[in-house]
Amino acid sequence: MKPKPDSAEVASVGNDAADASFAARITWWRPEPFGAWLRLGEGTLVAIDRSLRARLGLDPDRSPRVPTAPLEAHVGITRRCDCCCEGCYQSSGPDGLEPPFEDIVRALRQMAGLGVATVAFGGGEPLLRKDIGDIARATRDLGMIPVTTTSGACLTADRVGELRDFAQINVSHDGVDGVYARSRGWDGAPGAERAIAMLSEAGIAVGANMLLARGVLDAVEPTARRVAELGAGELQLLRYKPAGRGANMYDARALGSEEIGQLGALLRRLSASSSLSIRVDCALLPLLADVFLGEPGAVELLRKTGVFGCEAGRYLSGVSVEGALAPCSCWSGGASVGGWDDDVEMRRIRAWHAALVEPCASCGLSDICRGGCQVVSRFRSGALGPDPECPRVLRHGAADREPQAR
Repeated sequence: MKPKPDSAEVASVGNDAADASFAARITWWRPEPFGAWLRLGEGTLVAIDRSLRARLGLDPDRSPRVPTAPLEAHVGITRRCDCCCEGCYQSSGPDGLEPPFEDIVRALRQMAGLGVATVAFGGGEPLLRKDIGDIARATRDLGMIPVTTTSGACLTADRVGELRDFAQINVSHDGVDGVYARSRGWDGAPGAERAIAMLSEAGIAVGANMLLARGVLDAVEPTARRVAELGAGELQLLRYKPAGRGANMYDARALGSEEIGQLGALLRRLSASSSLSIRVDCALLPLLADVFLGEPGAVELLRKTGVFGCEAGRYLSGVSVEGALAPCSCWSGGASVGGWDDDVEMRRIRAWHAALVEPCASCGLSDICRGGCQVVSRFRSGALGPDPECPRVLRHGAADREPQAR
């Protein structure tokens, strides 16, 4: 649910009447060194330059020197969950920690003070909280847009009305025809499909999240068709990550090299045939490096439409159930919420992004990918570095291992 800048919209603004019409649609804005981020309505974030910002009459005295605040925060609001998925990133369970409402609101106030535009609530299972509607309402009262992700297992018809303050709800659906059960260790497909249908019928924007674990790629297209039939408007494809219980089985569940090689063709087919908006999470981008670098204009299209790789510690932050701030929601360890500017982990990951090493430094995708998923890199090597599963990185490593000709 990462917000996407819409450059095409900006390009249409260029005279007094158009500027005035555009300005009337702005519901939120935040200054940046390049100009500003704007929000138009519920979901669209637009990046504008300094000249357009001046024409729109936005305060010229609020220009920071560097971008130092997240646009999107992933906030954990419970570790309670009855599903007990084998690869749960948060190691959730039926007796998991659940912070009081007041602590969540306190964190939300701090997020609002940093300039956050969108808050994505996660768990555990967020819908197990009786006050989930109040949390969404508090988020809106603070000027931010709330979204959430759920398994859908505990959603009932009489609770749907509590969720109307959410701009979008994504339901996890890891595959039709028994694939969900193989991926998660229990069959949550019926509950997910029931939830998608209920939310759609209630007029709440709903999407589906599908985790790309080993052996599930053949189920992606039929799953896309199924969730579209039920009323979903978006399918977000997620990379399996070594976090929480997921780290224990990462080698067995992560996509293999042959499957990674199939991702480009899969995305082309989905884009051509599906009525859904198809999205990939930031961690998947490095696995698609060869695809985008091999297609003329693809890199510039990614840049214009706001599809980025690692945003951790830059425009993305995670807040754990305990209230600790981290570069992203899958990052272990963290600081207090107030440590966005000076936390050691934040400084470390920003330094990595600013000084990428080979083969990332010379890659044409580097300013978009930013070196790939650092959760995976830390898991594999214990340090920040080029994503070890990126095809370019793998070839670079293989070349370094080749014996030198005598």
